[in-house]
Amino acid sequence: MPERGKGVPRTAKPNRGPAAGPGNRRALIAAAREVFAADGLQAPFSAVAKKAGVGQGSLYRHFPDRLALAVAVFDENIDELEASVEPPDATLDDLLDAIIEQAVVSTALIDLIWTNRHDEHVAHLSIRLAAVAGTVLERERAAGRIGEHVATDDVLLAITMLADVLARTDVDDRRAVARRAWAIFHAAFAPR
Repeated sequence: MPERGKGVPRTAKPNRGPAAGPGNRRALIAAAREVFAADGLQAPFSAVAKKAGVGQGSLYRHFPDRLALAVAVFDENIDELEASVEPPDATLDDLLDAIIEQAVVSTALIDLIWTNRHDEHVAHLSIRLAAVAGTVLERERAAGRIGEHVATDDVLLAITMLADVLARTDVDDRRAVARRAWAIFHAAFAPR
């Protein structure tokens, strides 16, 4: 039998150093979505590192706490929302559909962000989301699909209400509840 460490091939992954940073970060964000969607915020933080296939040191280097990780997830979510409304024919329905898809799997993180909405690291998320909503709102107004009485703050309030109700709805019922809520908003936002 070979002596420990001698003649036995190593199976550990080689350390790629700083070059691994961006890939590790992306893997951690993707893992956080899955872990917190499945187990909520009570999931061990270390479960995110394990799911991502990285060490806890890498996790804490990129995200010192759950809030930092949640902000990174929501920054990516808003990147996706910005891209979804970029086409000139994108509508408020398209934006809300994208938000519903994100909210259905991010309810635990939504609560964390909402609880810390006044934190300096979170504030930019509201600004970015307001810009996305404002862009779509103006386009919808110009097309005559939304009333002049609707302001960007109304759209943001609808999004907040939708996210809140989804966070408190059973997983299997979330999509149906989201559709019903959006139908109510649709009626309220219609031109008068």
